[in-house]
Amino acid sequence: MRRQASKDTAAELAVRRLLHASGLRYRVEYPVPGMARRRIDVAFTRAKVAVLIDGCFWHGCPEHATQPKANAEWWHQKLARNMARDAETTEHLTAAGWTVLRFWEHEAPTEVADRVAAAVAARRTTM
Repeated sequence: MRRQASKDTAAELAVRRLLHASGLRYRVEYPVPGMARRRIDVAFTRAKVAVLIDGCFWHGCPEHATQPKANAEWWHQKLARNMARDAETTEHLTAAGWTVLRFWEHEAPTEVADRVAAAVAARRTTM
């Protein structure tokens, strides 16, 4: 698990390139306010928009998630904790006034970037 990329994954980099090319500026690996050891993949701090791009295996994608057969019970608990932590982080950010956008790594980067840009623009007009 140590070799597994936790940041700067291919999906994150593709989305960030598109966002930057469209003129949006953001923070990378931004700490979740009030929660230790939790980070937002792409954060628009002024607009309070948090973008989280989740890996299919690690976060339980309904389309692509698999369950390992070796040490199955341990993996089941590990992946369940990941999903619970994701829900807790989303609830915490939402309660703090953030708009939370979660995407799966298999989603098309152009569609993700378009939805993010629209959410940031919407938040900026309401502020």
